Amino acid sequence: MSLEITFLGTGSAMPSPARGASALVLRREGQCWLFDCGEGTQTQLMRSHLRAAKITKIFITHLHGDHIFGLPGLLCTLSLQMSSPGACKAPIDIYGPLGLRSFLWRSLELSHSQLLFPYAVHELVPTRDQCPPEEFRDFSGLDEALPQGPPGRVLHLDAEEDCYVLLEDEELVVRAVRLFHRVPSFGFVLEEKPRPGKLNVQKLKDLG
Repeated sequence: MSLEITFLGTGSAMPSPARGASALVLRREGQCWLFDCGEGTQTQLMRSHLRAAKITKIFITHLHGDHIFGLPGLLCTLSLQMSSPGACKAPIDIYGPLGLRSFLWRSLELSHSQLLFPYAVHELVPTRDQCPPEEFRDFSGLDEALPQGPPGRVLHLDAEEDCYVLLEDEELVVRAVRLFHRVPSFGFVLEEKPRPGKLNVQKLKDLG
């Protein structure tokens, strides 16, 4: 399995001429997985060797603006690219804290934006000990106000594993773990599964 990481932005709070807001891309088997999408991420993508159209999964660590303000714009640009002849965009799965679905839906609805490709938002329900008590906001009722929000799962903490299992295939497992920050925040863990060796153990034993 081939993995390649490209840092698109490492700045904090706001972008600067020399450094973009938080964003990085993991390239895996021809797909791009985007982690955080601060303001200016799509511009940084255009300057890189990566193709935004290859993005199939997006992971948002928390809902501070310097990690999410670039997301509606990036999705709209990907949709505009769909207008070219023969264009085809794979569905996008978006993972992030509870409230992300409402943020995206309202941003797109208020700007009269329609995406020409399917996407799903999978929300992680935080626990109250992930941030100072006075900063915790209960966003559990936001989705009820969405007339036709995007599909997706609501993921709860697995108490035994102390993590959220996001996806799994034959090569790796992706989990989210709780982090302590000013707002509920998550770290993402990509764990490669053991790969069986190709040695003929019995033949080696026979040969001493």
